[in-house]
Amino acid sequence: MNILQALFFPPEQPGGVSSMVPYILERFNKKGWEMELFSLPKRIRGKGNEDVSFVTFDWRKYAGNPIIDKYIQTYRDYVWWTKLRISKKFDIIHAHHPIAALVMKQIYPDTPVILTIHSSFERELILNGRIAENGIEHQFLTQIYGELEARVDQIITVSNSFKHYIGEYVQDSERIGVIPNGFDEKRFRPISHENAVTQFITVCRLVPAKGLDTLLIACGELKKRGHPFVLHIIGDGPSREELEKLAIEHNIYEDTIFYGYMLHPEEFMPFFDVFVLPSRAEAFGSVFAEAALCWLALIGTNVGGIAEQIEHGHNGLLVPVGDAMALSHALEKVVIDPSFRYNLARAAWEKAKKTYSLNRVLRQLKSVYERYQITEQTKEEEAGQQE
Repeated sequence: MNILQALFFPPEQPGGVSSMVPYILERFNKKGWEMELFSLPKRIRGKGNEDVSFVTFDWRKYAGNPIIDKYIQTYRDYVWWTKLRISKKFDIIHAHHPIAALVMKQIYPDTPVILTIHSSFERELILNGRIAENGIEHQFLTQIYGELEARVDQIITVSNSFKHYIGEYVQDSERIGVIPNGFDEKRFRPISHENAVTQFITVCRLVPAKGLDTLLIACGELKKRGHPFVLHIIGDGPSREELEKLAIEHNIYEDTIFYGYMLHPEEFMPFFDVFVLPSRAEAFGSVFAEAALCWLALIGTNVGGIAEQIEHGHNGLLVPVGDAMALSHALEKVVIDPSFRYNLARAAWEKAKKTYSLNRVLRQLKSVYERYQITEQTKEEEAGQQE
């Protein structure tokens, strides 16, 4: 069976999808499966010119909007690049972005296309202040879910909460499967250590949706109470300058290190004590599982996939979105009680090893792929009998 893994971002780009899919491909290839990786290079812009049409709605009524026009042009570019680069057929195509899935189904209508939706583009845009909820862009992007339901063979999401979210925009949410992200345990090497000063670390794109303003304010409150710490921020993005100013304003700039983007933060994380990320929304939150596998205590917000990974008080701490005071108290708990922090980290590691192992994902995907292989074989047999 020959399977194409169709990404949107190239595999060297940051993010949960990019860090996971190449490992899936490697494991399947070692088991004798034929599997290839495909993506749209970031430099490919404005090359496609084919007409775009959807079966469930007319996107042209939204034409002229810069964000929607860019989305449609990216669709055209993906069509252009796919036709330029791929000449063979595949038994199954597993896409990891809505554009990739719709394009592949357009070009290969007779090939089963499975789509894993890893995140919500429209929610990210809303939380980052780029579009308004229920505005034109929001309407367009949520209608894409109905288009996906009508055209692709199987939709998979990464958490039950995200399945519920998508369910509001499709006809039959029960058809949506859930396979949480998985991680190759060999990438993570926990290190037993005791830092004299508690080391906090966060890894994310520096945008409003990640709630780092809440984190900096909370750390400022923590410092006022006399608790020493160092906050390590790995990642880059448009909010960096604003966040640096906020760190100065709350008198924690000297206690905070902005590293910028790092390709393999999991090689860095084991030397710290606590992973904290007060996101305003997360479909899954891959970085929490990665931090757990590095043996870090976890602190996150009670939203989406984060709340499915963390059982409050057992393998981490959950706080309300945007509540800097609650976050400061959670940070204080893990600073003043190293034993509590250790127990949280140990429980998080045990859950991540059991629940988010790459082997578990491989088994679940293998079951999905084989189901469609059997379906296609049955169709071929029936066609042969009719002849």
